[in-house]
Amino acid sequence: MRQIQKPFPGEYPAPAELYIRLLPDDGLILQNLKDNFERTRDFICALPEEKLLHRYKKNKWTIKEILVHIIDDERIYAYRALRFARNEQQALIGFDQDAYAFYSGANNRTIDSIFNEFESVRQSTIGLFENLPENSLLRKGKGAGSFKGATVRAMAYHIAGHELHHINFIKRHYL
Repeated sequence: MRQIQKPFPGEYPAPAELYIRLLPDDGLILQNLKDNFERTRDFICALPEEKLLHRYKKNKWTIKEILVHIIDDERIYAYRALRFARNEQQALIGFDQDAYAFYSGANNRTIDSIFNEFESVRQSTIGLFENLPENSLLRKGKGAGSFKGATVRAMAYHIAGHELHHINFIKRHYL
């Protein structure tokens, strides 16, 4: 798989540091995305079904909602990466993650359907980053709200680190 070097501070908004610092500095982000998915699937599928609908606090997301949130976020960040790679000059708008989770219907889905979708999105993400022109990886686009923009390569690291962040959160608060 292609190597994509880890972004430097300044290539992404400061809040993304939370995710990017969770990843190694070996350039193997695409392999990391593949491996993360497999580890996440194995970990979650070993949990009892009732745990997948548990809320650690009132009004907090269930594990199924967290998984669909990870998928939604990955789709959005891959789309942002595509736009920036293609040198889009229009500023991107943000998204309301709580509304997305509320309207996702995640709790009415089977875990298999969630992971089938997750796997499709992940394969698409890896395919996108595998085939972007080398000179597009350092392009930076414009964002709005808390998302002030990032380089294309920072988006790949955001996607992988965001997943790790939520899986670590599940391990701390849901088990």
